Amino acid sequence: MNPYSKPVLAFRWVVFLLAAFYCLHEIFMASYAQAFGPFRFLTIWALLLSFFCASRLLAFTEGRSQRHWDVLIAAVAVVNLMVVFLYWRLFFADPNSVTPDGELGVWWREYYLHLLGPLLMWIDAIIINRPFRRFFASAFVLVVIAGAYFAWAELVLEPLNDRPVGSVTTGLPYPFLNNLELEARLSFYITNTGVALGALAGFFALGWVVTRIFGDRPA
Repeated sequence: MNPYSKPVLAFRWVVFLLAAFYCLHEIFMASYAQAFGPFRFLTIWALLLSFFCASRLLAFTEGRSQRHWDVLIAAVAVVNLMVVFLYWRLFFADPNSVTPDGELGVWWREYYLHLLGPLLMWIDAIIINRPFRRFFASAFVLVVIAGAYFAWAELVLEPLNDRPVGSVTTGLPYPFLNNLELEARLSFYITNTGVALGALAGFFALGWVVTRIFGDRPA
């Protein structure tokens, strides 16, 4: 008998169905005017990874799997944090730096992708699942995801796309990146990877505190 309660099962079904809906919406409704369409954006990488994590948590809750996926879920929680942090920080500093016309898109899409979706994952991770158990393995996966995305942007997207147009280059997925020289972009990538690792350490510390207060998660 699975030790998780019916409210947890209901919550995970909601998270899973929302993530599934937005994945399908982005894949089939987004523009493909530029090469690889929505897959150019870290936000969509985070969405797809979150959907996979939600599917695995639901399978575990229903007793269809015995695997926790702790390492990946811990890393993806931080990827979502970086999406939220970077998007809103850049948007409030200069909306044109992350959006084509300086305006938010459809509100129910933007607020799910850049706030609600990540928040739902953090609630599960911090309160219910608490996957923060193997720091160095999670850090390795986090660095691999970040490095893969940065390489994707520089080696694949930039050569194949002619939008957005910047003062230095074209084709990088976020407008502000096209205004930076390669050295400055590499510095941005490295700095934010370091921030992500610091955030991962913060999640691990928070997970330890929650576990000390409420005990370990159900088996």
